[in-house]
Amino acid sequence: MESVAAAARSLRAGVEKSRALGQALARAGPRVEEIQLALPALEAAVRPIRAPRAELAAAGPHIDRAVGPAAAVLKVFDAVHGLEPPLLAAGAVAGDLAGYLAVLGRLEEALRFLSDNSGLAAQWLADIVEYLGDHDLADPRFLADLAVTLEGLKKPSGDLDGGLLAAALDMLEAEFRRLLADHSAPLPLAMQQLNTTSASTAAPSLIPAATVHKLSLILDRLIANGRQDRCLSVYADARGGVVSASLRALGLDYLRNPVDYAQALGPGVELWGRHLEFVVRCLLESERQLCNKVFGQRKDDASACFADVAAHAGILDFLSFGRAAADAKKDPIKLLRLLEVFDSLNKLRLDFNRLFGGKKACVEIQNQTRDLVKLLVDGAVEIFEELLVQVELQRHMPPPPDGGVPRLVSFVVEYCNRLLSEKYRPVLAQVLTIHRSWRKETFSDKMLVNAVLNIVKALEANFDVWSKAYDNVTLSYLFMMNTHWHFFKNLKATRLGELLGDAWLQEHEQFKDYYLTVFMRDSWGVVSPLLNREGLILFSKGRATAKDLVKQRLKTFNASFDEMFRKQSAWVIPEKDLREKTCGLVVQAIVPAYRSYMQNYGPLVEQDVSASKYVKYTVDGLEKMLSALFIPRPRRAGSFQIRHTNDKITSAMTGFYRSASTVK
Repeated sequence: MESVAAAARSLRAGVEKSRALGQALARAGPRVEEIQLALPALEAAVRPIRAPRAELAAAGPHIDRAVGPAAAVLKVFDAVHGLEPPLLAAGAVAGDLAGYLAVLGRLEEALRFLSDNSGLAAQWLADIVEYLGDHDLADPRFLADLAVTLEGLKKPSGDLDGGLLAAALDMLEAEFRRLLADHSAPLPLAMQQLNTTSASTAAPSLIPAATVHKLSLILDRLIANGRQDRCLSVYADARGGVVSASLRALGLDYLRNPVDYAQALGPGVELWGRHLEFVVRCLLESERQLCNKVFGQRKDDASACFADVAAHAGILDFLSFGRAAADAKKDPIKLLRLLEVFDSLNKLRLDFNRLFGGKKACVEIQNQTRDLVKLLVDGAVEIFEELLVQVELQRHMPPPPDGGVPRLVSFVVEYCNRLLSEKYRPVLAQVLTIHRSWRKETFSDKMLVNAVLNIVKALEANFDVWSKAYDNVTLSYLFMMNTHWHFFKNLKATRLGELLGDAWLQEHEQFKDYYLTVFMRDSWGVVSPLLNREGLILFSKGRATAKDLVKQRLKTFNASFDEMFRKQSAWVIPEKDLREKTCGLVVQAIVPAYRSYMQNYGPLVEQDVSASKYVKYTVDGLEKMLSALFIPRPRRAGSFQIRHTNDKITSAMTGFYRSASTVK
């Protein structure tokens, strides 16, 4: 039993030991796993120790060559971070632009170095990692992770500085805007400069030279860093606003709402020419010079920016107004307007070429200017060549019913004189020369003179036709007297009269005298003889007979006088000197004879109860009546209409007669 008990105790103790051992093994399991996990790292750590000494020695130079550039790159990165305070400090740009640009230059240089070398350094590090892996000199997993990281570093990145360059450029752009805004006051006294005799000099720049230099420096850095479009937009908006504000006081609304009638366009065209000269030679020339100074050698940028500024100045609106003049209703006065517009553009031709010529950004301005010039030349030549035909077509229109001068005559005389004036003649000659050159033909000033003289001579040929249209021959004499005298008086001492010659003018003066003579002879010259004294015997036996004869002759005189006066009261002599002379002749023909007759024979009837039937006028009353004859009354324009050569009246060409009263 003792043996059994001892065996039981031994068995129990063995079980307890087994249980304790099991518990110890359970507790040691995790530690074993940890040791198992650590074994690869330990193996990797001791691998270089285990590696052959020759391979380890060979890896050293490779590692040194790779680490050297990487260390330089890291040093530059540290330098970049050191530039943040001076570049991001408030007021740094305005306070010391030169210093700021110097620091920015260092940043740009550092970024260029990083851009050029970061990838190369990463590649060299990747190569050494690959070398270590190939020679089993490091942990493969560590090398794999490192290779992924280096692969990302080899790719170029635009954010090597963490956005520092972009922030610095934003501050430069803000300073660029500020400088422009601080010097963007509109041109003062624009109207005063406009009203001077010449606007041929550019307006003085309101931006100081020092500021222009700063703008140029900033612009160079911004454009060099890819901000060209933003710079151009900022500059064009700022300077375009200055130009717009400078012109606002001029009242340019008329450019957008032109009338379509040439007569009414006159003041607008004159103002347009002055405004256009002011804009081109003063404002835009100043802006061109400023653009060139700010943009320096960047000619394309300067051109593009200047084109935007010119658009703000409404240069296309000016050209559109000129086109509206070219598209106005066809009218002889339109020729003058076209010549005025062409002359204004021609005076600015060199300025247009300097400002807009050869610039891609100004192609639209070039094209519209070229098209406008062609419209002006073609339109002016068309009207000028049609003038002769239009005058000839007027030949069959009725003359004025009052015997006055047709307004066509007044109009053509003044119109042709204006065409030959110093203002229009050289311009018209140039227009005709250009038009002929397009057709490979030549033109001379003599041809222009002959064309104008032919118009005047065609008008002269109308006189006889018009005079024959009157039913009353005496009225036709008055008409011819008026017209020839008007012709002579308004052509004498004029350029047109000089070309026609003294002999030609004297013929018209002689015609006036002739028709005045026949007018007096066939009208009032037949009235005064009615007061003749034939058969009047003033003695006692013949008194009754004489009285009856006086009554009869006074009655006949009154009837003839009344009829003549009634008719001629509706007739006119427009020229005051000729009217006074004619009235004087009429008074001289009638009043002395009437006075003498009434002094001698008036007493025979004045005591008669029916005296008022025969003595209707006093001498003074008669003289006043006759002295008031032929005074023109206001009359409506429009007796003549312009016809096309197909003989159809057109509203577009009505105006020769309508325009005759005022040629502006």
